[in-house]
Amino acid sequence: MGLADEVLAGNLRALARLATHIENDDEIGRAGLNKLYPHTENAHLVGITGPPGAGKSTLINALIGELRGRQQRVAVVAVDPTSPLSGGATLGDRIRMLERQSDPGVFIRSMASRGRSGGLAPATAGMVHLLDAAGFDVVVVETVGVGQEEIDVARLVETVVLLQMPASGDGVQLLKAGLLEFADVYAVNKADLPGAEETLRGLRTMVGSSARQHRGWAPPVLRCVATSGDGVRELAEAIGAHFDYLQGDQRRDERRRAIAEAEIAYRVNQAVLQRLGATIRRTERDLVEAVAGRRLTAFEAADRLLAHWGDSGCPGNQSR
Repeated sequence: MGLADEVLAGNLRALARLATHIENDDEIGRAGLNKLYPHTENAHLVGITGPPGAGKSTLINALIGELRGRQQRVAVVAVDPTSPLSGGATLGDRIRMLERQSDPGVFIRSMASRGRSGGLAPATAGMVHLLDAAGFDVVVVETVGVGQEEIDVARLVETVVLLQMPASGDGVQLLKAGLLEFADVYAVNKADLPGAEETLRGLRTMVGSSARQHRGWAPPVLRCVATSGDGVRELAEAIGAHFDYLQGDQRRDERRRAIAEAEIAYRVNQAVLQRLGATIRRTERDLVEAVAGRRLTAFEAADRLLAHWGDSGCPGNQSR
């Protein structure tokens, strides 16, 4: 029995091993995903994002408890900053959620962002598919916490939760946060601290005046205190309500198509960059030297490289 078959049979050790192969993007990982992919599209995919210090990990820990109380199996993909020495994750969100590790209905995996902008790791999509196929009811993706640039998560999940905290900045700063255009649920954590009501009012004003309220879904703005559990039940209910909303009028199908389109585009971009890098290393060192020596501009070198690559079999030129 292969790893994929063991995952489908509920073997958590096989799940952890296959997760490592997927994170390494090796042949075993890709083969496993190919076999598991037809068994996906069952889990509710939830992204939780927000600035550093907003309490994402603490909130997820509390949210796991709430969802487990509803008999839902929960998996978490926690994306951490990359260690400059080891290349691994540095924050170790699993340590903060250690109390959940003995629960067979919970699976938590930390992944290093490996320098990728956008708040996610390169293998996050594959990890989500793996956990979906493994039979988890809810798969939560926690972003690295880079602030205003974490919009990649909106292209990977069905429900985006944007977490803020008191003193997150004035209205101008909130308007700059691109996620205000993508989030489906808004929450202000640490709502027992000074400034919480002001932050809540600011978010409600901006969300209410934006174009987000359409087709029957008005994104809620909630308050919570993850450390005490205050507001966690309401947040879980809002996440569930958005999942119910997606079931109607083919909205979930639309979201899934958008996710598939984004994943294909990412994979194509990665393949192109890898092939282009190999071409540079193999045949175009003279162009690098010419640009470094100021005999060519980077624009001219790029044009020559692309022309050469196209003649050699660039995607879209296979008929040549």
